[in-house]
Amino acid sequence: MGRRLYHTVVVTLCITPTAVLFAGCAPTVGNTSPTPTAQSACVAVPRQQATHDTATCPPAILVFSKTAEFRHDSIPAAQAALRQLAAEHGWRADFTEDAELFTYERLVRYDAVIFLLTTGDVLDTSQEAAFERYIRAGGGFVGVHSASDTEYGWAWYGGLVGAHNNQQNKHSGVVSATIQVSDHAHPSTAGLPDRWTRIDEWYNFATNPRPQVHVLMSIDESTYAGGTMGTDHPIAWYHEHEGGRAWYTALGHTAESYHELQFLAHLWGGVEYAASRV
Repeated sequence: MGRRLYHTVVVTLCITPTAVLFAGCAPTVGNTSPTPTAQSACVAVPRQQATHDTATCPPAILVFSKTAEFRHDSIPAAQAALRQLAAEHGWRADFTEDAELFTYERLVRYDAVIFLLTTGDVLDTSQEAAFERYIRAGGGFVGVHSASDTEYGWAWYGGLVGAHNNQQNKHSGVVSATIQVSDHAHPSTAGLPDRWTRIDEWYNFATNPRPQVHVLMSIDESTYAGGTMGTDHPIAWYHEHEGGRAWYTALGHTAESYHELQFLAHLWGGVEYAASRV
């Protein structure tokens, strides 16, 4: 399934121009802005304009890890894991902390944008408007851990991510706790046990997102200290939002998370959902 532009299905095509404005078909590494390749570039083209002799580029994700407040030490491990997952699945992954890339014309070249361990106010008003337009045109959003500790003053984003952190009591320590998996049909939870015990930092949320989202997993507050939401404490969910798809997991605080096979399967399943690949 391709990406949609103004609610029109689009595909990404490989071409060989003499000048390229943005993003090559080869993966971009590091924390810098994506850069074009000399050989090819991916551009969003309405499906009806595609020709049979034009090669199709792989699915593409933009991984955004800008921080304006707390910065997680696990960001390099998280980036490396997503780079490896994308390579294993034949996807293109670009990595950046440059908010200037948040224009509609650039964002539309990606099947999904991942807010990876972002914190604080990371976009200005024009960048926010571009991202809203991208989602409304069918784009995908993935929020990982502190994506819910991001953009408290942007109400639209709060609806997209599902819930913001409880700023008075954000999280527990890094402790072992047990997750109750309530939906095994989704690709991000398909291989997980009913009760999944692991070590992480466990977020509390200012509101319960359940009325607005489809909850995939909840945390059992009786299995650790520091929970504030009671018997219904969602920890991962998904929903459609104003024409796009959004998936969020509160897991992923520790660097060790990005070496856990079950967590990586959970994360990649969310990416595939947000990118409309399932």
